[in-house]
Amino acid sequence: MTSIPAANPIYVALDTPDLAYALSLAARVAPHVGGLKLGKEFLAANGPQGIRAFEQFGLPIFADTKFHDIPNTVAGAVRATAALGVHIVNVHASGGAAMMQAAHDAAKAVSPKTRVIAVTVLTSLSDADLAAVGQAIPARDQVLRLATLTKECGLDGVVCSAHEIAPIRAALGDDFLLVVPGIRPAGAALGDQSRVMDPKAARDAGASILVIGRPITAAADPAEAARAIAESLAT
Repeated sequence: MTSIPAANPIYVALDTPDLAYALSLAARVAPHVGGLKLGKEFLAANGPQGIRAFEQFGLPIFADTKFHDIPNTVAGAVRATAALGVHIVNVHASGGAAMMQAAHDAAKAVSPKTRVIAVTVLTSLSDADLAAVGQAIPARDQVLRLATLTKECGLDGVVCSAHEIAPIRAALGDDFLLVVPGIRPAGAALGDQSRVMDPKAARDAGASILVIGRPITAAADPAEAARAIAESLAT
């Protein structure tokens, strides 16, 4: 199994139902990124065979499943996903300790190298959004609470916004995997993201993996966009 490259933390987000288009994008950007993230839209449209189609690139694959259900159901889903040889699979931390522990045990029984991480608070959500669903504490505090629970459950890391990197690192140490979406180079449109940061600032803050979608995939030249971001991280 390919290890996650330390030198290039960029995982390009292939969030499209079109397999041929996703493969074309992957082929163009593969020399400039460290991994591929296959989103729920892609997974729903293409299933296991869609994941296997990307083995040809020799890059780590993050299956962005975001499972959230009762422990037994999540364990079965994670077990099936880990069997596909993905490097990272994720669940929602808000599913609770029993669910996360079931996911961890299921994945490691199939492949000890598969990393199981948990989504804390979606980067599209602001404090106002959280308050609207009855969560009174700020996103930053909720992220830290869920990240702490995730580590206690034995998982490998969390998905968080760049703005929560510092408190998580301070509380949970340097070995915890921090996968950070909502990465936007200077001047890029925010889209549906609320808590964002530019790639170099996020990497320097302590992000392990930078998930970057539209700034690369929607660019006129995705390969050049990926190359430019990778180059900015190297300087």
